[in-house]
Amino acid sequence: MRDDARLEDLGGGLFAYLQPDGSWGLSNAGLVCDGEESLLIDTLYDLPLTQRMLDMMVEAAPAAKEIDTLVNTHANGDHCYGNELVGNARIIASTASAEEMNAMTPAIMAAFLKGADDMGQAGAFLRQAFGEFEFDGITMTPPTETFDGRLDLRVGDKVVELIEVGPAHTRGDVIIHVPEARAIFTGDILFIDGTPIMWEGPVANWIDACEKIVALDPEIIVPGHGPLTDTRGALAVRDYLIYVRDEARKRFDAGLSAREAALDIQLSDYSAWLDSERIAVNVMTLYREFGDTSPPPRPIEMFELMAELAR
Repeated sequence: MRDDARLEDLGGGLFAYLQPDGSWGLSNAGLVCDGEESLLIDTLYDLPLTQRMLDMMVEAAPAAKEIDTLVNTHANGDHCYGNELVGNARIIASTASAEEMNAMTPAIMAAFLKGADDMGQAGAFLRQAFGEFEFDGITMTPPTETFDGRLDLRVGDKVVELIEVGPAHTRGDVIIHVPEARAIFTGDILFIDGTPIMWEGPVANWIDACEKIVALDPEIIVPGHGPLTDTRGALAVRDYLIYVRDEARKRFDAGLSAREAALDIQLSDYSAWLDSERIAVNVMTLYREFGDTSPPPRPIEMFELMAELAR
């Protein structure tokens, strides 16, 4: 198990749990406390990682001993597979996220890894990206409540705003705004120093989500992956999405296939971001948005192309 994760005290009862370097599966989480009440923002990719996080939170904030409310920002497993460890909590997600959570279960991930040796370069890529996580023995624990659009909560005397901004990264992405602290927890709407991956789209929603974050004027932003940031991080993700959208559109209009476009787009400064091979998925999603009528790629095809680009 990696041992470089840390709990950052943001002040005022807010904490960020950060897992360097933010690559595949190394997601962030958050904690909001006031008095004896606590709200957890996301769990992690497996039970040992989630338990270690919870132990660190209890040590830093006694209110975390019994998590009252858990908010899952979206349906990807690295933000919800650890839910069973806070199964007594009120668990909240957007309706779309709750519906999506069964699309890629821990059992499916475990099966992918068990069969990785028979999948060629895609299997090698899967093993490299996800092989350190323990997917066996996880009981999926879904939300107990869902909402659409917006939901305002209270944690003690603190107002916490849940704002649905998906579909974007996934079908039902949610950001969490704590106005009193001028803080936002973004889930995977923001990847900092890493490449965003657009499983769902449309890209316009994601660009709009980045601009909504900026408009809320936060002082501190906890992204879904990568280090803490501010509004400059949100603008950087927005600008990446605009660049990739425009470059993909040129190649779509010129008649290139999604694969050809992904291989052809020059990422220039963005090539230094972690996991730049995610351009493959982003272009495939954009092509569907542009009206490509080819059969949607299977997950293994996406990972094959990402493996090719990662080389």
